[in-house]
Amino acid sequence: MRLRLIFSLILFFTLFPFLSINAQGPAHRQIAITLDDLPAASAHSMTGAEINEMTAKLLAALQKEKAPAVGFVNERKLYKYGEVDERIEALNQWLDAGFELGNHTFGHTSLNNVTLQAWEEDVIRGETVTRILLAEHHMKMRYLRHPYLDTGRDLQTRRDAEAFLASRGYRIAPVTMDAWDWQFAGVYEDARKRGDAALQQQIVASYLTYTGQVFDYYEKLSRDLFGYEPRQVLLLHGSWLEADHIADLLEALRKRGYEFVTLHDALADAAYSSPDEYVGEEGAGWLEHWAITRGRPPLNAPVFPQWVIDRDKALPHGPPEEPIF
Repeated sequence: MRLRLIFSLILFFTLFPFLSINAQGPAHRQIAITLDDLPAASAHSMTGAEINEMTAKLLAALQKEKAPAVGFVNERKLYKYGEVDERIEALNQWLDAGFELGNHTFGHTSLNNVTLQAWEEDVIRGETVTRILLAEHHMKMRYLRHPYLDTGRDLQTRRDAEAFLASRGYRIAPVTMDAWDWQFAGVYEDARKRGDAALQQQIVASYLTYTGQVFDYYEKLSRDLFGYEPRQVLLLHGSWLEADHIADLLEALRKRGYEFVTLHDALADAAYSSPDEYVGEEGAGWLEHWAITRGRPPLNAPVFPQWVIDRDKALPHGPPEEPIF
């Protein structure tokens, strides 16, 4: 009887191997979470108190989900008259909660739109407060994220910028997953202020659907380039959209088999040492960098929902904060 049972099991899995494959569940994947434009992407339209409220909610969600994260700071956003201390406190919240901060330049300055010297000065200016806060928490500034992902219009400028950053102890924070949450966020925050719950729900549903398409696209591109999926780096932004719904996004990632890792651990993946000679008028993610460097420009990227672009364009977009000094 026992031998008959063993034989039956062997025969079953020989004839129907796909059942055992399906039973394994989703693939094991890893991803690092990063958020740009701190203390808040729309700091021009928020008070210091609102920024702190948004930050507290966002960080609580990240802590609950046990998701390490690095936040990238534009220090220009700190300098609003009468609110400097409050806005700095929002950055302290990140460090007090056990997260890390990096440099996103002082004024969110594109390396493609200014001279290398001007960009370097903006990098240095963007360190002032953040380095002090990090030192108070016994930490060092380790990462810089290029605004707009603009790494330079020509290879010499790019290499000179990389050498400058290395001399100051930086590692560039790449991006491999980007679903343009910033464009959803503007429409969402406007609807939130107006109490338009229906539009908020519509935005969140569209955001999560499009983000799923983006994950599909980049996971396939990863496999096409490397034969496996490297540890990914996800680009998000400090916003009410993420504060209210990052838990939904992280749950979607978990269902896809992702484990949340630090940026440091993600960058240990061998893929990040791949040859990269990308230059261009517009920034791009690093999977695109590597594909173009190999002469294999990626095709068939997901189409961003036009209705969100149209609504975002119709919103008033105020200027960034003017320094008070």
